[in-house]
Amino acid sequence: MKMAAYAVIRVLGQVGVAYDIQHTMRLLGVNRANHCSVVPVNDSTTGMLNVVKDYCTFGVIDKETLAQMIRERGMSVGDRPITDDYVKGNSEFADIAALAEAVAAGEASFRDVKGMKTVFRLHPPIKGYEGNKRPYKTGGALGNRGDNINDLIKRML
Repeated sequence: MKMAAYAVIRVLGQVGVAYDIQHTMRLLGVNRANHCSVVPVNDSTTGMLNVVKDYCTFGVIDKETLAQMIRERGMSVGDRPITDDYVKGNSEFADIAALAEAVAAGEASFRDVKGMKTVFRLHPPIKGYEGNKRPYKTGGALGNRGDNINDLIKRML
């Protein structure tokens, strides 16, 4: 069975969010709007994403998009950018591409790289969200968007 990873992006802000939903978003690592976190696909995270589906958008991320996101928006402690040399010196991975492939396959985590932050602070998407009050299936921006999350992330880098 091939594992994968979800990219979770918070769309809506903090005002008026119920405590249990806010707590679940904190556990997922998306504390502010336009923050992105990568979580493994399993029953626990699927249940958590079901709770926050009205405030976040998510989908299965591919390794090319993940590698691009690490290169452009990845930070280490002290707000220093992540480079191939940093990944090689602080983990068992040879470069960013190898790290992205392992994380996208669900075999590794960003915590395997010493000092790497697990949250990516993205820009608002070019041409905006599709509408932040409706699910993705009905023309909005919220909920599960499947593989189309990669297009949204590229617009946010």
